[in-house]
Amino acid sequence: MFTLVQLECFVAVAEELHFGAAAERLRMTQPPISRQIQQLERELDTQLFVRTSRRVALTEAGRTLLPSARKLIDLSAKAAADVRAVGEGATGTLTVGYTAVAAHSVLPKLLRAAAEELPGLQLILQESVTVDQMDELERGTVDIGLLRPMRDRPGVQSTTVLTERLVLALPRGSRLAEFTGPIFLSDLNDEALLMYSPGGARYFHDLLLSMFVASSSHPRIVQYAGQVPALLALVNAGIGVALIPESATQLAPDGVICRPVADGDRSEPYNRVHLDIAWREDSDNPLVAAVVELMQRNA
Repeated sequence: MFTLVQLECFVAVAEELHFGAAAERLRMTQPPISRQIQQLERELDTQLFVRTSRRVALTEAGRTLLPSARKLIDLSAKAAADVRAVGEGATGTLTVGYTAVAAHSVLPKLLRAAAEELPGLQLILQESVTVDQMDELERGTVDIGLLRPMRDRPGVQSTTVLTERLVLALPRGSRLAEFTGPIFLSDLNDEALLMYSPGGARYFHDLLLSMFVASSSHPRIVQYAGQVPALLALVNAGIGVALIPESATQLAPDGVICRPVADGDRSEPYNRVHLDIAWREDSDNPLVAAVVELMQRNA
C-alpha cells in the first residue's frame, strides 16, 4: 500500500512539474523524491509521469490520482489536528448529567462559557436525579454530574459551584401567601407540607429536617416527592407548601407565590443549598478537567 510520504512527493512533483522544484518545496534532495515516485508507481502498477530530458508531465493515470491524493493528504492533516485537539482538551464529546433545577441555574452558564472558550466541545445532556447521576459516574456512562452533595464515593471527586437559599413556595390565595409580614418557619406549624422523599431526594430531606428542628417548626407532611417540579405542581394544586431552591422560583407556575424565609429565623445557619460538579478522578478524557476548571471560574 502506498504511503502519505509517497503521495506528498507525488503531489509536489505534479504541481511543480519539476523534480528539482518539488525537492526544494519539500526541503529534500531530488534522489529521495525520485525513489518515492518510483515506489508509488510500482505499488499502483502504472506510470504517473512522462519524463524526458526537457520536461515532466502527468500521464492520464497521474491526472486521475492527483485530486484523490490531495484529499487524502488533507484528511490526514485534519485527522492529526483533530486527535491533537482532543488530547489537549480543546475538542471532543462529554456526557453531562444534571438535575432539573441545575438546568435553570448552573447549566446555562456552562453552555455559554463552553461555547465561548471550548467551541470544539460537544455536550450530550442527560437529566437525572442526584442518586442516578452518581451511579452513572461510577459506571463511567456520565463524564460530569451537576448534582446535590452526597456521601463520598470512592473514585469520585466533587466541588461546589453554586450556593443558594431555600425559599417558601405557597399556593396563591393561601393564608401564608396573603401574609404581609416576614414568614418564619415556625409559622408553618400545622401547615400541610410537601416534603422531599428520603429515597430520591435525601439531601433536601435531611436539610429540611435540620431546619425544622432548629426553628422548632412542626408542619404536617402530607405528600412526598422526589423533584422540585413535582413539588411545585402540588403547591399549584393547593395541596400544601414547599421549600425550594431560590433558583427554582423561575419554574413556579402562576398559582404559586414564592417568599423568602424571614431574616433571623433560627434555621438560618442551615439554610444553604449546594450544587456540586462531580467527576471520576481516573477519567482519561482531558475535557473533564477543562470543563471543571471552566465551571469553577464561571460559578
